Amino acid sequence: RTATNIKNGGRTPIAGIVHSITLRLIVLFVGHLAALIPMATLAGILIIVSYNMSEWRNFVAITKSWSNDTAILIVTFLLTVLVDLTVAIELGMLLATFLFMRKMTKFSNVKDLTANIEDELETENDAESINHYTVSNKVAVFEINGPLFFGAAYKFKDAISHIEKQPKILIIRMRNVPIIDATGARTLEEVEKECRHQGIKLILTEIHSDQVMEELNKYRLVFRIGKGNILPNMKEAIIRSENILLGK
Repeated sequence: RTATNIKNGGRTPIAGIVHSITLRLIVLFVGHLAALIPMATLAGILIIVSYNMSEWRNFVAITKSWSNDTAILIVTFLLTVLVDLTVAIELGMLLATFLFMRKMTKFSNVKDLTANIEDELETENDAESINHYTVSNKVAVFEINGPLFFGAAYKFKDAISHIEKQPKILIIRMRNVPIIDATGARTLEEVEKECRHQGIKLILTEIHSDQVMEELNKYRLVFRIGKGNILPNMKEAIIRSENILLGK
């Protein structure tokens, strides 16, 4: 009945409420008459409703091009038919979650911008490229792209650990980090501790996401790094690094 309601224009919670009340009244007051409807008639109605719900054309179109999403669709479909709808939904959601995490892990990356500071392509396509700034050879600049969650945190930690020449200042650019989870925040915390142990000043810049800032506050990273070392743009981060090198 939910599918039938939607097919007939029901789009709001009120439509669902009215529909359920109507069905309830039918069951209470004319249920004895509904019981007289032949099962074959009800079966015919259900076949039509099921056909309209199936959207088989979309199903065929999706299966024509094989992908991970197609595999999830087929697995969920087979479980629905052969096992149970609830089991199919649960396993389908689980598979979709793992697939999403895998895609996010592949999407996330960490770049050592100072190692590629003469990249002409970056200069041409990015108005905020690091190439537009003069960066001291005592400063290392890394940029995180994508969500910093447990599936991608190891990439960041690995990239930081492979700095060839130990800098005096480490700038981490986070303009493309929409979200961060507990593992990502913990990884930043470990980087901050390692920087402090080695006498490296850590600077974070271009944190545009409120969620990221909330997590940094939650783990007291803003306090540990210092508000003066969390800056809104790359220009101010470079100026701050110059002042630190000059002892200001």
